[in-house]
Amino acid sequence: MKTIKVKDLMVPLDKYATISEEANLYEAILTLEEAHRHYDKRRYKYRAILVLDKNKKIVGMLTDLEVLSGLEPAYKEIGDVRTMALSGISQDFLKSLAENYQLWQKPLGDICGKAFKIKVKNIDYTTTEGNFIEEEATLDQAIHQLIVGYHQNVLVTREGDNRIVGILRLYDVFKKVASIIKRCKIDDSSTTLA
Repeated sequence: MKTIKVKDLMVPLDKYATISEEANLYEAILTLEEAHRHYDKRRYKYRAILVLDKNKKIVGMLTDLEVLSGLEPAYKEIGDVRTMALSGISQDFLKSLAENYQLWQKPLGDICGKAFKIKVKNIDYTTTEGNFIEEEATLDQAIHQLIVGYHQNVLVTREGDNRIVGILRLYDVFKKVASIIKRCKIDDSSTTLA
């Protein structure tokens, strides 16, 4: 897997859905749905939208999860929910969070109003160092980064200028690893790649 490079599996930037950070959640949902309608039938559906600033520079990725959490602004008051989730939270603690922060008290009551009022830039979609990988990185390096960071996608950069050139999706990595495993030949004495 050291010979397979990230650039061999990534989705090029020009094939990915984008949206301005000035757009609202309604527009974000329409953009993602449009990308789903026109996706390459041989590849998996898009699970994120790239967020662009006013200079058309990528400043993050917006996933389904960020859209949903963005509809309930009180999540920002809690802090880093992702880190909490990774540390293992009991159901009782989750219930107490919902009660203490009054999360989803009006579950879908004003969802349309929220979707039009809330701007993408007000949602927590920012990327961290772990959200980036170089296009020349190997598949085994990418797998490690996806697992440790618990990422569904990472932004692929070009060495030298750190320009974002694509997206590496967990689905595509899994699909590649699965295809390698399916080529394995198993016998009584050893396991080899066919």
